[in-house]
Amino acid sequence: MAVPIKEFKITEVKQPHIGEVKPSAVTADVTFSISSYRPQIKSEWDALKEHDVLFLLSIRPSFEPLSSEELAKSTVPERLGLQYVRGCEVIEIRDEEGALMNDFTGRIKREEWKPPKGDMRTVRIALDTAQYHIDVTEGEEKGGENMYGTFNILMRRKPKENNFKAILESIRDLMNETCVVPEWLHNIFLGYGNPSAAQWINMPDLLEVIDFKDTFVDANHVQESFPDYQVTFVNSDGTENLYPSPPFKIKLSKKMREISHALPGNVNSNSTAKNTDNMADGGSEKEKLIVETYVPADPGPYPQDKPKQNSVRFTPTQIGAIISGIQPGLTMVVGPPGTGKTDTAVQILNVLYHNCPSQRTLIITHSNQALNDLFEKIMQRDVPARYLLRLGQGEQELATDLDFSRQGRVNAMLVRRLELLGEVSKLARSLRLPEDVGYTCETAAYFWLLHVYARWEQFLAACVQNEDKPTFVKDRFPFSEFFSDTPQPIFTGESFEKDMHAAKGCFKHLSTIFQELEECRAFELLKSTVERANYLMTKQAKIVAMTCTHAALKRRDFLQLGFKFDNLLMEESAQILEIETFIPMLLQRQEDGHARLKRCILIGDHHQLPPVVKNMAFQKYSHMDQSLFTRFVRLGVPYIELNAQGRARPSIARLYNWRYRELGDLPYVSEQAIFHKANAGFSFEYQLVDVPDYRGRGESAPSPWFYQNEGEAEYIVSVYIYMRLIGYPANKISILTTYNGQKLLIRDVINRRCKPWNIEPPNKVTTVDKFQGQQNDFILLSLVRTRFVGHLRDVRRLIVAMSRARLGLYVFCRRSLFEQCYELQPTFQILLERADKLALNLEECTPFTERPLGETGNIHYVTGIEDIGHLVNFRLEHLRQMQFMQYYAPQENEPPSAVSENNADMFPFENGTAGAALNKANDHMVVEENGDASDTTISNKMEEDTVNAKDDIMQEGNMIIQGNADGDVATEDKEEHTDMKDKMEEDNAVSKDKVDEENAKAKGKMDEENADAKDKMEEE
Repeated sequence: MAVPIKEFKITEVKQPHIGEVKPSAVTADVTFSISSYRPQIKSEWDALKEHDVLFLLSIRPSFEPLSSEELAKSTVPERLGLQYVRGCEVIEIRDEEGALMNDFTGRIKREEWKPPKGDMRTVRIALDTAQYHIDVTEGEEKGGENMYGTFNILMRRKPKENNFKAILESIRDLMNETCVVPEWLHNIFLGYGNPSAAQWINMPDLLEVIDFKDTFVDANHVQESFPDYQVTFVNSDGTENLYPSPPFKIKLSKKMREISHALPGNVNSNSTAKNTDNMADGGSEKEKLIVETYVPADPGPYPQDKPKQNSVRFTPTQIGAIISGIQPGLTMVVGPPGTGKTDTAVQILNVLYHNCPSQRTLIITHSNQALNDLFEKIMQRDVPARYLLRLGQGEQELATDLDFSRQGRVNAMLVRRLELLGEVSKLARSLRLPEDVGYTCETAAYFWLLHVYARWEQFLAACVQNEDKPTFVKDRFPFSEFFSDTPQPIFTGESFEKDMHAAKGCFKHLSTIFQELEECRAFELLKSTVERANYLMTKQAKIVAMTCTHAALKRRDFLQLGFKFDNLLMEESAQILEIETFIPMLLQRQEDGHARLKRCILIGDHHQLPPVVKNMAFQKYSHMDQSLFTRFVRLGVPYIELNAQGRARPSIARLYNWRYRELGDLPYVSEQAIFHKANAGFSFEYQLVDVPDYRGRGESAPSPWFYQNEGEAEYIVSVYIYMRLIGYPANKISILTTYNGQKLLIRDVINRRCKPWNIEPPNKVTTVDKFQGQQNDFILLSLVRTRFVGHLRDVRRLIVAMSRARLGLYVFCRRSLFEQCYELQPTFQILLERADKLALNLEECTPFTERPLGETGNIHYVTGIEDIGHLVNFRLEHLRQMQFMQYYAPQENEPPSAVSENNADMFPFENGTAGAALNKANDHMVVEENGDASDTTISNKMEEDTVNAKDDIMQEGNMIIQGNADGDVATEDKEEHTDMKDKMEEDNAVSKDKVDEENAKAKGKMDEENADAKDKMEEE
């Protein structure tokens, strides 16, 4: 990742600050060309942006080759001719025409952005001023050369590994500043004091009444969530409600506020025994829990006014986590795989937004994948999109049409402003007033006060005196003309109360319009994109999301902008380094010497993989791979452990639920039909497959720590192709392995085996570590090692590997090695309850089967790698024959031109379904695999003759296909298109005759040989 430097020149050396001798700043321009590189490499260089770190190299290789002795003694710089290395930081990058590239400061508006021109790039860089002063001083004193004139190579690093400078600067700033950790967290953070001191029950300013909004699906859900309480439903006036319906408000009982373990799932080192004793003592008398039902305000008459509703039926433990997360203090949630950590976190944010609308929440995750999953679910809740902001470079991976980046939110606000001003003009028109009130947000605000709100107050005053008239609201509502386009009539004229409720909903719609316009007013006053984006982030957004890396990189910018927040929610906190957890807590300045943070919600799973620390000394001796979440758990801080998983079949969940306290299954996995049906083509839903040496070799290491296993790679890819031939969709299958070397080898085998057949690659081919936090229906897992267990001995990695599959898990490994590993015994004992040879059901030829889980059907055991390879090749060849015959042999009464149209998809399994040709081929295969040797001989002869016939006709077929491809292209000349179409039809007709003739010859020849073979068999 380096380019030759075309030109290097220092452009500015600023005077030193008072009391210093080094320059205050040194900038230089580096010019290089990317003309000789592939597009991918060009795009990587064009992705350089401000604050990226580059390296300047001065290389002068020796023209005389070194002897073997000199080569052995020489260092790397001596062998390469490396003279000098200096680091630098990018200030800006420009293209060949001098246009600014990758500018995120707002100097270039998004609509004015253009692709870079030419192949020459000029990077303005900032040099290390202290090092520059040393170099210049030494050069002058010793009379040496100017090294800054000798740089000839510019080198860069991978972007993900190139953020060390900014993070170290953030850590240095923290060390030099007086940082204040919240008082309620101070002692626990330092590791002493009462571990439960930061729990919400010990915090001031508790929320006595919580409006749960759409958390509860129905009244039974409330009673199920509080089994230790006598739930009583009341109306707003205190009377009992016999027919309650959501939403609900719950007044926290005295027991909840005083007992630390009163919430479901709330556990610490000795809470289980206390909770059991408490229930035994007071089992006969349950404390009363008052639940208030209320009728929510009508949101408005239009469909877009209706709030989005939650459909998840949260478990009692999840409800306990939601209550704890809403209250001030520290909340820790341990979420085993598939237990709904993300849904719980989203509901905490949803309820927190509605109960504390003035507070702002910061969301931190370890990966962009987790952040996007969290953000997509927040969008499905009743939180307006204008209050959501997603920072960082992973925003483009969001599966939504909306842009939640800073620039995207600014543009959305400007567009929304125009839409709302149009509604204001429409309202003014309906009131017979001038439409210019919708010119700006300011004029709209005056219009609201003088005309809209004034009319509403007059209407309310009149309603007080006419409550006995059912049609009064319908007749006197002042904005009836504006709401004339509603899908349903607003007023019925039959009930004053119902019509008044609808009228308040209409006024709510109007007040929301003017409230949004008031929020857009700042965007009229602020003209630059940077100012608008900063205002959005620091003032308007209520929920701001970013990764821990982005927080560390941008901490200085956040402090300069005055960014503030009240609540911190951290997902994947068990995967985040302690310093990366600490920095987000201090992304804002103190208020009067006190920390502003009110809530800290940590969600993670310390039984899964820890943070990655590459330096073994830091990892093993300094324990830097221990996250703050794990340290708190070890200190005895109370946490809530979710106890019901809804991801995997219960049988697959057995492979890892032994690691958790009472991890059960959600009703979903017991009720849904898909979890009760077997995997088509397989006898078992999970299995360990013993892979012997392949070509006399097991694991190999082409380079240190780069482990590969060719046998497992070939085996897994063959099973993947077998699944695709049956009809399993590619996006439902992922291939995982425990080493990067094996990952690259499997990808290489997939390219070799699948590309010739146009078989789509699987959803993911990656390592177990990278796949943490993700899932798929079917997982093919390669454990690689055959000599030593390796890093899978870490049980946390095993838990991640076993918990990624929903419906099918197939583990390929060396049985004799892993069954002897003590740490892995609980899982491998379950795996070894079944045969260690892959058990297939060859009678099932589609991805859909009615065979119930537990029934194996007719088992065909695969004896080894060669066996599965022969089986897959056999099916591929039959598929090719059937597709070939179907392509060139149209059905009766079918026009010739329809041949290529109906058979345009030469590989029907590409779309996830096998198709008629594949079913037909599979039917033949089942018969022939169970037949005798003579049937196989006949089949092979038929295959040979068919291939010969195919070769004879292929030229004509290529002409037809080419003709169709050309015919699909729109041309400007209509007559030429018509002539081409006629020519195609003629070619198709001629080709059909040719095909019929050749097929007849081939069929006759095959019949003769079949008869000869039959006679020979009878004689024998």
